[in-house]
Amino acid sequence: QVQLVESGGGLVQPGGSLRLSCTASGIIFSRYVMGWYRQAPGNQRELVARITPVYMATYTDSVKGRFTISRDNAKNTVYLQMNALNPEETAVYYCNAEKLTTLWGQGTQVTVSS
Repeated sequence: QVQLVESGGGLVQPGGSLRLSCTASGIIFSRYVMGWYRQAPGNQRELVARITPVYMATYTDSVKGRFTISRDNAKNTVYLQMNALNPEETAVYYCNAEKLTTLWGQGTQVTVSS
C-alpha cells in the first residue's frame, strides 16, 4: 500500500522547535523528491522545503536559516526540523513525494501559540 504518514506535530510556544517526520511505504523512497508543504486556514498550500534524491535541499525564503529538511533513505523517512517558530506558521503540514506521480500524506497540525 502506497502511503505517506506524518508525525511530530503539536502545540509549541513562539520561538520553540518541532521536528516533523514522514515515513513512506509502497514506493522506492530513494528515487523520490520529498517535500514539506503547509496550509493555514484560508490560505493556499505552500511549499516549505524539498530535498532531492541526491540530498539537494531548497527552502522558501521565510524559513531559510530556521528550518532544515533531511532524509534517511534506509528508514524511508524525511524530516523537517523547525526552529524559532512563530504564530504565523500555524498550519497543517503535509508531506509530499514526487517522481512521475505526486503523493500526499494526511497532514499533521502545527500550532504555534502561547
